[in-house]
Amino acid sequence: MSDAALPTVAEVRAAAEAVKTALDRHLAAVEGRSGDDDPAVYAAFNELAAAAEEYDELLYDRYDEVTPFEIPDTEDGVPYTGPADPTAFSVLIRRDYVVAEPQRLIAQAERVAAHDPDAERVHDGGTGGALGVLFGEYEPDEIASRYKEFGLEEGDSTLWLAPTEEAAEPGEWLGSPFDHADPEHVLHRFDVSSVFDDEFDEDDIDAEHPGLAPTATQETA
Repeated sequence: MSDAALPTVAEVRAAAEAVKTALDRHLAAVEGRSGDDDPAVYAAFNELAAAAEEYDELLYDRYDEVTPFEIPDTEDGVPYTGPADPTAFSVLIRRDYVVAEPQRLIAQAERVAAHDPDAERVHDGGTGGALGVLFGEYEPDEIASRYKEFGLEEGDSTLWLAPTEEAAEPGEWLGSPFDHADPEHVLHRFDVSSVFDDEFDEDDIDAEHPGLAPTATQETA
């Protein structure tokens, strides 16, 4: 950005004052809220999010600095509108894998089936049946930590924390477990992907922040 296009000092200060005002209004709305779904709190939240984003942009453009906080926000920019203090929540997880070594995968599944009479059999000798055996025997978290042993290659993963109004009854959502994942009700979201490595190149880290290190994990909400 050229010097002529830089925000003025006054503009940055005005944006900072707008954040302070929005903070006061948000606190007042929270203190006086009538319930978890109080529209005044949502409106104050959105105002605070917009003011903070504007200040952050102007601060960066003028001084090449950023704020140390971030208003929770979903991937597409929709602010969180769920309860601030949830008493129940769902954990939604997706992990992608590539079958890098099919024979290793099949061999591991056959080994499990040979030692466990209750294990599902590898009916067709292919990778589909092998996956059924392994995921029937091991917890997904264990497979995630040992994926190389099973001939798999790790891809992207994401984890969403979505508050619910109350704990579900046993078996209530099993027929359609992901139908109610509303982006506006995702309290926190953690994404893991190699694409984030490009965003945090060690050679590009500012000398003013020597303690900053690259990461492949990003919280997007």
